[in-house]
Amino acid sequence: MQKTDLKKVTPYLWEIPKKHWDKMNVPARVYADEKLLEKVFEDRSIGQLINVATLPGIQKWALAMPDIHEGYGFPIGGVAAFDLDEEIISPGGVGYDINCGVRLLKSQITFKEIKDKILPLVNQIQRDVPSGLGSRMRDKLNNIQLNRVLENGVKELVGQGIGEKLDFENCEEYGSMKNADPEKVSERAKNRGKDGLGTLGSGNHFLETQRVEEIFDEEVAKKFGLFLGQVTIMIHCGSRGLGHQVATDYIREFLKYSQKNNIRLADRELVYAPIGSKEGKNYLGAMAAAANFAWVNRHTISHNVRGAWKRILGDSGGKLELLYDVAHNMAKFEEHGVNKEKKCFASIEKEPQELFRREEKNCRNISGTSASRSLFPVLWERLLMFSSALKKQ
Repeated sequence: MQKTDLKKVTPYLWEIPKKHWDKMNVPARVYADEKLLEKVFEDRSIGQLINVATLPGIQKWALAMPDIHEGYGFPIGGVAAFDLDEEIISPGGVGYDINCGVRLLKSQITFKEIKDKILPLVNQIQRDVPSGLGSRMRDKLNNIQLNRVLENGVKELVGQGIGEKLDFENCEEYGSMKNADPEKVSERAKNRGKDGLGTLGSGNHFLETQRVEEIFDEEVAKKFGLFLGQVTIMIHCGSRGLGHQVATDYIREFLKYSQKNNIRLADRELVYAPIGSKEGKNYLGAMAAAANFAWVNRHTISHNVRGAWKRILGDSGGKLELLYDVAHNMAKFEEHGVNKEKKCFASIEKEPQELFRREEKNCRNISGTSASRSLFPVLWERLLMFSSALKKQ
């Protein structure tokens, strides 16, 4: 695959035609400008996107957002919708860190106001939020507590007085997937999660004290309560060992199903089964439970960050409010218009699509997270370019 094999749809959108490979059921599309497109060919991500286009029941296109890079099964940044009449689910497509997500807590004070207390604040947060490979909390959940977290998500903690109403109102899916079934999560996965709530983990996960450096859309920033110099806290993590074990367990089960039913795969990482099958139903229940665990994990971290904030800044620091919590590595049921007809789909997302749906259809709401622009400048270049591309279509 070379750049010349791609059809240029717009300056920011490129298509791999269905005729590229006779196993493709739909074309594949990539949102990228000329510069970013060159980077796409440095790993296996284009090949992975083409493989996604071979899956049965896929609708319209296999899509890749501007931050596309190599993942497991799907490329990171990959999104696909599947017709419920031909519905399949792929645990490898969803990924290992189920509901890996980002949340932003906003303060009402500026960096200048607490400049001298930033270092003590960061040190206190580091003491209160375990991080690193194998990080654990001192107190373990018992089986009853863990099952309630897996079933109910964030509302379980808010109902106990840990957090506030905005903590689920501003969270994707209100912090709880309704089809969660703790019984479909293995004991091994549960044991890996009992001491994992409130931990950051390692890899590309992070917790960072940030400030808003630039506003790209004044109107949307005002709606979100964002202003220049504002101090924010960004948290990026997922379902920890519990989610990883759920993926491991079901990829193994799906491979057995694939062999039993003689399913030929373009990539074994994309092993799938019908949603209506026993394997499909069990995975969806377990995946939703792991997603709830991830939301509660980020919620617990937020609770501990608020404690550190209060300890260092006192009443002068004010409140830390949740602006949003959005995730990827998820499969969700959605309704969309296709060919002037409303249809139900299951979407598999390795990209936080809720960020682009929730406020402004043209994606202008990404200005709401401008606080993190200095952290991932290439990612923000891609997100802003994607927003511009959508406005022009």
